[in-house]
Amino acid sequence: MTFKATSQPIDIAKVRNISKLEGDALAKKEARDRELDAIIRGEDDRILLVIGPCSSDNEAAVLEYAKRLSTLQEEVKDRIFMVMRVYTAKPRTNGDGYKGLIHQPNAKAAPSLINGIKAVRNLHYRVITETGMTTADEMLYPENLPLVDDLISYMAVGARSVEDQQHRFVASGADVATGLKNPTSGNLNVMFNGIYAAQNKQSFLFAGKEVETSGNPLAHAILRGGLDEYGKNIPNYYYDNLLDTIAQYEKMGLENPFIIIDTNHDNSGKQYLEQVRIVRQTLINRDWNEKIKKIVRGFMIESYLEDGRQNEPEVFGKSITDPCLGWDNTVRLVKEIYTTLSKNEK
Repeated sequence: MTFKATSQPIDIAKVRNISKLEGDALAKKEARDRELDAIIRGEDDRILLVIGPCSSDNEAAVLEYAKRLSTLQEEVKDRIFMVMRVYTAKPRTNGDGYKGLIHQPNAKAAPSLINGIKAVRNLHYRVITETGMTTADEMLYPENLPLVDDLISYMAVGARSVEDQQHRFVASGADVATGLKNPTSGNLNVMFNGIYAAQNKQSFLFAGKEVETSGNPLAHAILRGGLDEYGKNIPNYYYDNLLDTIAQYEKMGLENPFIIIDTNHDNSGKQYLEQVRIVRQTLINRDWNEKIKKIVRGFMIESYLEDGRQNEPEVFGKSITDPCLGWDNTVRLVKEIYTTLSKNEK
């Protein structure tokens, strides 16, 4: 078994000068990041939507989506704050399949990670500078965080990564809001141990150096459902699930308790239209219980230009990974959330 270098060492400082935010674009991002910070700390009662394609497979389609989302955000900004999913690295259950923009900047061409890094930065940069939206990405490879951490506003630690110590420790030094998902087993203790580690100071080796982190007070929970030993979906967005999760927050005394419901994955069984019903049910649960209303204040929604998914990148704006809500369904859902929130506050 060997590792064979296929490129020269990457100069992180040089990479960060590619697609670098400056001037008004940087100021806009920093302002939106402060708004997001206030939402997670409970100082701003708007609902957070982390919304967008399952994977950012096509730059033109992602930018078209971002432009539409920016317009929609403006319409609902007094009750809903949206961060766009620009997910550029995808975990694969068995290592096969499309692994994201960082591996394949052209989904129809051979992998090229060096070009992929440039493509990732360029896409986040263009979404921010051309639409004013800020972006979320998954921290699949912790060592890659310095390549994008100046551009992203929200980071997720996925179900397959949440038990990993390196992911937890790197999250503890990240200067962005970070959601940690429950693992595929659905075990909440694993997720909460991850949040605890991420919220506290850590010392470890990173990028060839010994480092100390400050702890990340904005680390929080994402409930995405799980699978039992027979591969059956176990949703965890139901009323009792939410109360159990809140009780665990209280027991551990973690900072800034905040719960996001991932409306796809094992909560929906990847039946993408179920995302609408899951949002509706959660809004009802919030209306029934003040604790739930106070802490369950976000949704992660997979949405693109076209409904569903495809195996090959043939239809513009249609997912090649998990199935997504199309644009028309997305608009209806976001406006329904807005209307429901408006009615509940009267």
